[in-house]
Amino acid sequence: MKRTPIALAGLAAAALIAAAPAHAGKTLDAIKARGQLVCGVHTGLAGFSAADAQGNWSGLDVDVCKAIAAAVLGDAGKVKYVPLTAQQRFTALQSGEIDILSRNTTWTLSRDASLGVNFVATTYYDGQGFMVPVKSKIKSAKQLKGATVCVQSGTTTEKNMTDFSRANNLNLKPVVFEKIEAATGAYFSGRCAAFTTDASGLASVRNKEAKNPADHLILPELISKEPLAPAVRRGDDEFFAIAKWVIYGLVESEEYGLTQANVDKMTAESQDPVVMRLTGKSEDMGKHLGLERDWLVKALKAVGNYGEIFERNVGPKTALALPRGANAQWNKGGLMYAPPVR
Repeated sequence: MKRTPIALAGLAAAALIAAAPAHAGKTLDAIKARGQLVCGVHTGLAGFSAADAQGNWSGLDVDVCKAIAAAVLGDAGKVKYVPLTAQQRFTALQSGEIDILSRNTTWTLSRDASLGVNFVATTYYDGQGFMVPVKSKIKSAKQLKGATVCVQSGTTTEKNMTDFSRANNLNLKPVVFEKIEAATGAYFSGRCAAFTTDASGLASVRNKEAKNPADHLILPELISKEPLAPAVRRGDDEFFAIAKWVIYGLVESEEYGLTQANVDKMTAESQDPVVMRLTGKSEDMGKHLGLERDWLVKALKAVGNYGEIFERNVGPKTALALPRGANAQWNKGGLMYAPPVR
């Protein structure tokens, strides 16, 4: 088939666009100008985002911000953490107070479509559950008929509980608190028969706040889907792409065996075409994001791959002792699946 001059010009233009490096974008420009990524996190949820006595932050959500800072600024320490309540989190992102919200936040249609934010990628597949005192002898959420349940307002948790109660004719009585610390305090003091939040949060609260964690049982039912994901402001596609692909890069790095410890050796020696792309040895993937060629290597050196982040913060050997479950790689029975870095 003979191509017309217009068609040939169109193909040439498309090729130029495909080859062109990404425009930086206003958020990336601001981060570079201040030399710091501003990251909104939970006020204190062990395993996800919590500060120690010296003010050092750690957790799965924190490591996401460290990885992005390493990829963008070359230094995982260049992060300012802004602790936010459930009520504050979206306003802080919308107003520009933070660059990214990385705070155990569920990705839902209404939030995605109406709040002026873009969810980046799921970093933890969760589901809502209930915790009860062992002495209550309750073994199933279906046995909570007429029970009082402590819950935090401004979350998906409250609506999920109402839906579950109505669907199962349980007549659950919510006792609502603005701050999670107040909700958990009320539960542990005996004001409520149960406490409800994401199952990962239940494990965190039980480990951190119970006098004896063994005195509290997390019931087996999960009553919702809670894909937890960082979010960025809508309208800055360049930074959206950076945040998304840093996370996907860490997921794909685990799939191909790149770790914090071996990334230098793999960069130097591996002939695997995927590893060579991930490390920037064969192709420069960073230019498409407005980043350096070794953007992913920097992120891996800072926090390790997704599996390392999971195991270090919330995995079976931590106090939370959470199994990989749905958060295992797609080829190991889980849902963690990254689009290819190519």
